[in-house]
Amino acid sequence: MDEVIGLFPIPLLRAPGTLPRVLVNGLVEHFSKQAVQDNNSSGNLSHTRMLKPDDSPLLIEATKLITPKLTDFGALLFGERMGWSLKEMWVNVLDKGGRQAMHNHANSFASGVVYLTPTHPDSQTVFMKSPGGNDFIFKNDHDQMTPGPFNADKWVSPAPEPGDLVLFPSYLMHAVPPNPGERRITLSFNAIPMRLDSWGYAVSFSG
Repeated sequence: MDEVIGLFPIPLLRAPGTLPRVLVNGLVEHFSKQAVQDNNSSGNLSHTRMLKPDDSPLLIEATKLITPKLTDFGALLFGERMGWSLKEMWVNVLDKGGRQAMHNHANSFASGVVYLTPTHPDSQTVFMKSPGGNDFIFKNDHDQMTPGPFNADKWVSPAPEPGDLVLFPSYLMHAVPPNPGERRITLSFNAIPMRLDSWGYAVSFSG
């Protein structure tokens, strides 16, 4: 019997309903007004300043619910359940016509997005292969080919509901296509483990 093995897959954790609706509504009400910093990706995209979890009781509550998911996800990344710290958080407001260019997140190991409002199907988060990887130089790309996990350049995340969470390695490239619908609000964050140990070469991190 032939067997196909997916070597060295990249984990992405999707946790529906991580934040309850009352907390989601509170975050939208409080932080959408503070999203006044422009983003060079689009004139219709703005965000708050970088926030710490203890900047607001709302963020403290959100952090308590997100952190156990980070522990689960960290076990996939590093093979060990360990403490994690949310290093920084920010709220994104994407109005109609706005977009977020392809990017990844520096100075962290895990990143996440909590969706706070409904998302138009055309502006669901897209995850992409890093450019300049180890793929063949010449591609088979035409309307008769079937994209799959071993040949696709991008993957569109499932339609989220308010309160849903996704976690991914911070190096993973991602983007948001132009938003043709209503205002889209998300809470993004970066996280780091408390400590990594490579056979005695240990590094401790602080948020």
